[in-house]
Amino acid sequence: MTALDKEFSLVEEEMPILKEGEALIEVAGCGVCHTDISFWHYGVQTKQALPLTLGHEISGKVIAGPSEWLNKNVIIPAVLPCGECELCKRDRSNICRHQLMPGNDFDGGFASHIKVPARYLCPVPDTVLEKYSLQQLSIIADAVSTPYQVMKKADIEVGDLAIIIGVGGVGIYGAQIAKVFGAKVLALDINDDKLELAKQNGIDATLNIKGLEIKEIKDKIKGIVKELKASPFCWKIFEMSGTKPGQELAFNLITFASTLSVVGFTMDKLEVRLSNLMAFDAKLIGTWGCKPELYPEVVELIAQGKLHISDFTQIFPMSQINEVFKNTLDHKYIKRSVLVPDFK
Repeated sequence: MTALDKEFSLVEEEMPILKEGEALIEVAGCGVCHTDISFWHYGVQTKQALPLTLGHEISGKVIAGPSEWLNKNVIIPAVLPCGECELCKRDRSNICRHQLMPGNDFDGGFASHIKVPARYLCPVPDTVLEKYSLQQLSIIADAVSTPYQVMKKADIEVGDLAIIIGVGGVGIYGAQIAKVFGAKVLALDINDDKLELAKQNGIDATLNIKGLEIKEIKDKIKGIVKELKASPFCWKIFEMSGTKPGQELAFNLITFASTLSVVGFTMDKLEVRLSNLMAFDAKLIGTWGCKPELYPEVVELIAQGKLHISDFTQIFPMSQINEVFKNTLDHKYIKRSVLVPDFK
């Protein structure tokens, strides 16, 4: 039996007993991430042995726990650090070695309730809920916050050229955030519908790269750069597709003083010439999730209307999880799926 043959089943459990500092969240929504698909289909190992409830893009309401959190609407960070170790104290809490990730280290958000440490919960102001449902906001936990962190790590500046490879469930937010930071943004994808959504949300230029060789793509990009009156140097390249062709293209786009940020995940291996980094005096950086400390900044961008999410999310009942996962694997959606509990 392959992973694809396996299906999720509903399991009823008793409400968990809370320890000091823990909160019980009534789940409003939980986004479907490529990481979930990797656990389910591609054999990526979870840290907690199976059986395990997946899901790490979670929003909900606190119904038990520390009094200061009771009845608050919150986002649960996808990475929950300890806050005390060397990496946390070096402002690298997103890679805390004691971190806990819902749906990986413990049961996640494809459920009616979840128990989590309360320390890094991100409150959702009423002003945001006037524009979006709490269910939609679940994607902040990864799809929005992850590209936000990587844009900050890449030191994006006003006037920079930002090239976003893959404007799917994560990349479309990366493109918007780069625009918010003042960059001229070029979106690359193989899907015209995704590229059209990017255009409708203010992205400067798009290019469908389906079937094109790398040299053809580079030539077309050079033409777009001239049209945008952008610099031929210092490009900020963001690989968001999580595919081998996307990563190969991203590395081949490195030019003088470029910064390549790898955000998408794939198990595929690449053969690249690392000397390009030396020759172009370029930087290659990775990123993992987002520091919980940055979540309020993301929420504020949404509250101010600078970052839009409605056009890029779709809601499904959680009871349809098997169908949604299979359709996601088959690339049948162009929007991020959010599963909403429809059972008690």
